[in-house]
Amino acid sequence: MIRILKIGKVPAEEIFSRSMPTVNVAETVAEILRDVRTGGDAALMAYTEKFDGAKLESLLVSEQEMEEALARIEPEFMRVLERAAANIRKFHSRQVRPSFLINDEDGIVMGQKVIPVDRAGLYVPGGTAAYPSTVLMDAIPAKLAGVPQVVMTTPPDRDGKINPAILAAASVAGVNLIVKAGGAQAISAMAYGTESVPKVDKIVGPGNAFVAEAKRQVYGLVSIDMIAGPSEILVVADGKSNPRHLAADLLSQAEHDRMASVVLVTDSEALAEAVQREIERQLPLLERAEIARTSIDNQGKIIVTESLRQAIEAANEIAPEHLELCVDNPFDYLDAIRHAGSVFLGRNCPEALGDYLAGPNHTLPTQGTARFSSPLSVDDFVKKTQFTYFTRDALNRAAEDVALFARKEGLTGHARSALSRREEEG
Repeated sequence: MIRILKIGKVPAEEIFSRSMPTVNVAETVAEILRDVRTGGDAALMAYTEKFDGAKLESLLVSEQEMEEALARIEPEFMRVLERAAANIRKFHSRQVRPSFLINDEDGIVMGQKVIPVDRAGLYVPGGTAAYPSTVLMDAIPAKLAGVPQVVMTTPPDRDGKINPAILAAASVAGVNLIVKAGGAQAISAMAYGTESVPKVDKIVGPGNAFVAEAKRQVYGLVSIDMIAGPSEILVVADGKSNPRHLAADLLSQAEHDRMASVVLVTDSEALAEAVQREIERQLPLLERAEIARTSIDNQGKIIVTESLRQAIEAANEIAPEHLELCVDNPFDYLDAIRHAGSVFLGRNCPEALGDYLAGPNHTLPTQGTARFSSPLSVDDFVKKTQFTYFTRDALNRAAEDVALFARKEGLTGHARSALSRREEEG
């Protein structure tokens, strides 16, 4: 049963359980990375057979496989995929930033070019649940950024097939290449490249402890989005909120993962007790009830505060992945929120909207990293190159100042470089 605690009885940093799995996977992951780096496709296929039970003839999803998968998708689900994709494009298109040029001083041109990475890699989990929503959320910003090639890896089933819903989402999002591989071995293939899998510049997407560790180890060779921890939701609610709705929202995250953290912060003891009862009523109705039960019993908490303002202060200390503000006039509180991955405003905005349909990204900072990092966006798939141009006259006007600065730092070679062209004129 979820615990009810008074604010102050548990330190803010302990309200969310943020201990990562204790199993040490670093050495195992390092071995997998080495094997795939040196063994290429053969090693990748061997690991796919070992961990996924699939003996593959080809690592890549063929056009025929894609057509067969699309034929199996219900028209209604395809309609929902298209609607979700349209919302995601609409939101993320506002993130596209232009290059700029500054030419307001005679003889000087400066600017910045915004350039997409050449190739982006998306990791899409398989196993206990398939996430076509992750395909849309990760691929669409990459395509809007102008990435020429988007490569997706996802583990196959024992027959060597990819979940049709994932393939349908990949088709809608414009993924260019789909690889039948999961785990650390898939991260290695994208980081180093194999005969079939091209080396990428950026790897994004959630995964288990092995995937997270693999991303950590290849960072620097390639860029990554983040090291994601288990799912988190913090609901701030006043006494007018419906306990049935709040219980459903908390359980929606608890069913993700046994390590998921679900917390309600409220200024109403009566609401806290009602939500506690409602969770117990609803939890057995879930298909993933066993997973949700572990999350609720081990990580779940209801914190009772003296005021909503105190609840907001707690939210900022926690810096949750997902934050629901179930209050009247939620926009009155929005400016007070400084640290959260994604905020859901009002009584009619469950976090599940953000997972699938609303448009803002659902790949979010966890483990308190919302204090300094951001949701996945178009910015994750571009880099900036700056440029400078000076005419001879413009350089002459600046050379003495450059030389003075350089000498102050003890770098006389820099000073001579700045002055050398002027000396030639003399």
